[in-house]
Amino acid sequence: MPEDAPGNPGAGPARPPAAAGYGKVREMQARLHRWAGDDASRRFGDLFNLVHDPDFLAEAWWRVRSNAGSRTPGIDEATVAGIETGIGVGVFLDQVRDLLKSGEFRPVPVRQVMIPKASGKLRKLGIPTIADRVVQAALKLVLEPIFEADFAPCSYGFRPNRRAHDAIAEIQFYATHGYEWVLEADIRACFDEIDHVSLMDRFRARITDKRVCALVKAFLKAGVMTAAGHREETLTGTPQGGILSPLLANIALSALDEHFMRQWQADQWQRRKRKMQGLGNWRLIRYADDFVVMVSGERRHAEALRAEAAAVLAPLGLRLAEEKTRTVHIDEGFDFLGFTIRRMRKRGTQKRYVYTVPSKAAVQAARKKVSARTYRSTRNQDPASLIAGINRFLAGWAGYYRHGVSSAVFAALDRHAWFQIVRWLRHKHHRRRSRIGMPEIRRRFCLPGTWKLDVNGVRFTGTTTVPVTRYRYRGSTIPAPFTPQPQAAS
Repeated sequence: MPEDAPGNPGAGPARPPAAAGYGKVREMQARLHRWAGDDASRRFGDLFNLVHDPDFLAEAWWRVRSNAGSRTPGIDEATVAGIETGIGVGVFLDQVRDLLKSGEFRPVPVRQVMIPKASGKLRKLGIPTIADRVVQAALKLVLEPIFEADFAPCSYGFRPNRRAHDAIAEIQFYATHGYEWVLEADIRACFDEIDHVSLMDRFRARITDKRVCALVKAFLKAGVMTAAGHREETLTGTPQGGILSPLLANIALSALDEHFMRQWQADQWQRRKRKMQGLGNWRLIRYADDFVVMVSGERRHAEALRAEAAAVLAPLGLRLAEEKTRTVHIDEGFDFLGFTIRRMRKRGTQKRYVYTVPSKAAVQAARKKVSARTYRSTRNQDPASLIAGINRFLAGWAGYYRHGVSSAVFAALDRHAWFQIVRWLRHKHHRRRSRIGMPEIRRRFCLPGTWKLDVNGVRFTGTTTVPVTRYRYRGSTIPAPFTPQPQAAS
């Protein structure tokens, strides 16, 4: 975590998260998680004192401060840097704590911005104020350990210690073990359409503290301030961009997890018996609002689950996106979380394996970003800076896709980037309306005797710095981070 700015009036002591206050937060989270796991019917009725606890608020501040969005203000125009150099962190947190304790704290509308999606459409993004972000972060610190004890192992999105690669690995595992039919689904405008009543009903099944429930509901009803300056009510949904929104979405969508896990909780013999009776078996894998159902059986079994999923989502105010929901066989392949997952014959053999490769859409998006960085409007840049920037982008992109069958894709992307950089150099250093030739490019911008680009000591490395490695499938034994000894968890 970055250190606090020194010398600010009223600022709290600059300390890393591993200091005493952070240790108290982790200890309390471990207790909450243990209590929730020991008794699935337990309802927590005294949590608000933790939300405004100084240690929880301090840890919430550190999390908000470390986020890249800390530089982006809400409707009050306040930023983290402005608070640090103004009233100071200590004074700011004391004010937030006093407002919470007195019951006077009121969330304000989020600032709405529109960001482009890969499909060309726009997505709504809500930017809360710094004060609202800190309180949401404190709420998450308190609530997440409790609900993590309830969440099913089949969900991976926005959960601690879980990542997209776990979902991909689980799909590959079940596809390899007879689950060949796939219901690929997407929930339409999930974060915008979640029904508040249904969400709060599921929330109150665990949390009975009226002040916590009222605070969560206040964030849901805070509204949004559009770019035109108009305030709009939020009758449904959890605004994307809020720290608490992913947890609330997971609480709502846990209804889907629970429905599909009921059949899976049968033992192996019962699943085998179902198969002998001509029935199907299935396994849900969900990442936020994207999910697939792996089916062992026939196509009709997978298609029947589509209606089941729609029926479970309806009380939550949610619908399936028809254009993104389909039934496919694993031999046809499908895209999920940026990967194409498909069973194919291994070259030179008759054996078939399930492969995961970067999807065509993901590769095309990366190519476009490289092309945009080498567009003619960027020719005022220093060549070394351009190459360094492209290196960083390609290394970051490859870091996500390195666990797939990605070597050929990485090589092709590097070739594209190399030609784009060379083209950029030829145009930048043209002479008398003519571009410089390739021999001069090699002499001036490549290592001696090679075609490896090297400008002022900055070498084009592309994706070569990222090794392609196989991801270890962790199954459903992924421990939550709130247990004192995660390695001993089962």
